Amino acid sequence: MQNPFRFSITANAPRPVAEWRELGRRIEDLGYSTLSVSDHLDAEMAPFVALTVIAEVTRELRLATLVLGNDFRHPVFLAKEAATLDLLSEGRLELGIGAGWKSSDYHHSGISFDSPSIRIARLAEAITVLKGCFAEGPFSFDGEFYTIKDLDGQPSCLQNPHPPLILGGGGKKMLTLAAQQGDIVGVNASMAAGIIDQRAGASATVDATDLKLSWIREAAGDRFSGLELQTRVHMSAITNDPMGIAELMAPALGLSAEEALASPHVLVGSVGECVETLLAWRERWGITYIGINEDSLVDFAPVVEALAGV
Repeated sequence: MQNPFRFSITANAPRPVAEWRELGRRIEDLGYSTLSVSDHLDAEMAPFVALTVIAEVTRELRLATLVLGNDFRHPVFLAKEAATLDLLSEGRLELGIGAGWKSSDYHHSGISFDSPSIRIARLAEAITVLKGCFAEGPFSFDGEFYTIKDLDGQPSCLQNPHPPLILGGGGKKMLTLAAQQGDIVGVNASMAAGIIDQRAGASATVDATDLKLSWIREAAGDRFSGLELQTRVHMSAITNDPMGIAELMAPALGLSAEEALASPHVLVGSVGECVETLLAWRERWGITYIGINEDSLVDFAPVVEALAGV
């Protein structure tokens, strides 16, 4: 059985609180399911505070961290923050967490930018700790990176057993972990270089996405049918000249225009063409949770209207 489509808007640029509240209301009114906020040391707002403000002025809009850098917070304290927001938002949190990828975050903060294998291993332990904190009763854990002693995590999440976990990546190790432990799996381009550049393009193609889905299916096993698959659209435009737009956008990814138009991280065309593209993504890969950037909020509203919940 296929999942229905839903759409999120990623927004995090600082602005006056009245404008931020109005954005949350508008996202909800236009039919998007979720507002997501990322977690970097760039000029952007802190995720939990920003999402708490939005929770106060919306009714059903879901609130996602997309995604938190695991190395920036101890999972015990993250569990408390997440459970608090889930409680106060009446069960609307989606908790995205990743191994960390952006080298500048580590450089500016002085946190060691360990190898991907170490960061992923630490994330795997953090997920175990998070789930232990979200569960009822005292929790203890003795791992390589974390040691927890008889902690009874409070407050309790409103969602049971915990907010949906968003885990994603562009490589086999991270997607294997996501498939085994996540509820929502983000099918992403590889950010192994620590920056977004043309090297990410090779992992954003149709063939690369086919391979990622094979890793996810293999690792998930019987869990696969219960997963929701997500993609982040980095390049989007409603236009009657998709090839012309793609020719301008594609070099940034190191792709041809044709490769870019076929990528699940590029959504360019008329409203009808974008609808058909998304239906094709679902048919081929099962991807139904579509992340759009804030600058496309209004233009893509007709696509959302056509497909949300379908």
